[in-house]
Amino acid sequence: MSSNLLDESLNKTSCGITNKDITCIICPIGCNLKVSFIDGSVIEILGYNCKKGMEYGYSEAVNPTRILTTTIRVEGGVLPVLPVKSDKPLPKNLLFECMKIINLTKIKAPIRLGDMVIENILDSGVNIIATRNIDIKCFS
Repeated sequence: MSSNLLDESLNKTSCGITNKDITCIICPIGCNLKVSFIDGSVIEILGYNCKKGMEYGYSEAVNPTRILTTTIRVEGGVLPVLPVKSDKPLPKNLLFECMKIINLTKIKAPIRLGDMVIENILDSGVNIIATRNIDIKCFS
């Protein structure tokens, strides 16, 4: 028998191989990727049509990340909330903890597009930034 762990004649369950199905979102094709692991290490990626798809499959299987988009409360602004986003992708497992911090935060108007509203959230190296302007509410 071949020593190649990817040989189809091997019993994959007895070899400790696990699979994860992922839909690639890099381009509109949406390739269906199959990522195979042994002991948490990627050994094979199937179903991609380009190098970027293979890279996406690997990173999504090993350390999935997401851009966080949400709103944050505003004090004294013409609007009660400000749309914000992370300036870089965050590890997916930190999203709920980031939301806890964001939900406890209230910022004062005025705010400008691109302003950093939370620096280095959860020591991740990722900043939360404003995605629009909000002026001070004028009382008349």
